[in-house]
Amino acid sequence: MSKWLTIIGMGEDGQGGLSAQARAKLADAKVIVGSERMLALIPASKAERHVWPQPFSAVVDRIKPLRGRRTVILATGDPMNYGVARKLLSFIPIEEAEIIPHLSAFTLATARLGWSLPDCDTLSLHGRDAATLEPFIQPGAKLLVLTADASTIPEVARRLVARGFGESVITVLENMGGPREHQSSFAASAVPARDFSPLNTLAISCIAGPQAKILSRAAGLPDDAFQHDGQLTKREVRATTIAALSPAPDQLLWDVGAGCGSIAIEWMRATRGCEAIAFESDPERLKMIAANADALGTPRLKLVPGDALHTMKGQPAPDAVFIGGGLGIPGIFETAWEALKPGGAMVVNVVTIEGELHLYDLHEKYGGDLTRLEISRLTRIGPLRALKPRMAVTQWQTRKP
Repeated sequence: MSKWLTIIGMGEDGQGGLSAQARAKLADAKVIVGSERMLALIPASKAERHVWPQPFSAVVDRIKPLRGRRTVILATGDPMNYGVARKLLSFIPIEEAEIIPHLSAFTLATARLGWSLPDCDTLSLHGRDAATLEPFIQPGAKLLVLTADASTIPEVARRLVARGFGESVITVLENMGGPREHQSSFAASAVPARDFSPLNTLAISCIAGPQAKILSRAAGLPDDAFQHDGQLTKREVRATTIAALSPAPDQLLWDVGAGCGSIAIEWMRATRGCEAIAFESDPERLKMIAANADALGTPRLKLVPGDALHTMKGQPAPDAVFIGGGLGIPGIFETAWEALKPGGAMVVNVVTIEGELHLYDLHEKYGGDLTRLEISRLTRIGPLRALKPRMAVTQWQTRKP
């Protein structure tokens, strides 16, 4: 089928800012779909007009019946940059669509501030939990953030202040590219009491204060970064475990016997798009996992309560599995191994003799590597110092053929 769908990016300057190609497609369209704000920026025509459905998930039902008719979808800025095109191309082949981008909000923001776009971290909090910001709060970082509306501004400021980054400079860029464009800057600790436009983008220059809580995105966060009841994979072992799991973009981890969720959370912080499911039966630990996920920037972490032997069944197949608890329960390993995708990583940590014996059997049957991790920490004995050993951890790692 020929290209019946055109996705046109448009700015606040409306049709006047469109290229000749985009204007021609708009004039030739039989159907135009867009938000009320977008539709108001173009002149009247004979084309049918449809407002984006609510909720946005209904877009499939709205667009599919238009297949074969000359249709234009109006999007904000660059439709492929946190825009609508990604959703549309999940059910419409690119061979049937044409995309005509406009300047993205990120491009406009860097032009206003004189920032180099490759030197910035870009993210969207539009339709996403504000906790997503947390891993990006780093000393000296420059962040460009798409917002849900004006309510995002004080929430971003609150998170910066809570982390000890209250001196960070927030620049709010409102209605960029249009006649109502406005720009204002202030410290995160001093958000002005005024109304901001719901159409805004944030540019944040992160400045760490003397008491800043600096949490690297590298594996091995400090143990006190997590709420826990003692059931925590300690820092050095956690870093080794994440390295063994080898997170890659958009992969899914099962964290079986998740405790406080430290492995699942560090997995999700490691690289773009990583997802995780935490299987945990203890209600209090589930609350801790949720609190840790919010504080450490992994709000998409899926919590599955109950007996993992039963709750693992029917979940999406994982790219990697970590078993930190429950290995001795009959069927736990077998259920996880069966679900694991071919080529996926399996990592198991144990501290008991019975657990070690189980790992020896698994190693004999499935191969892989066995490692004993022994960590000592500095402590005091009266006026003197000594290195006190922690409980040794035996780790088995392998990959499914």
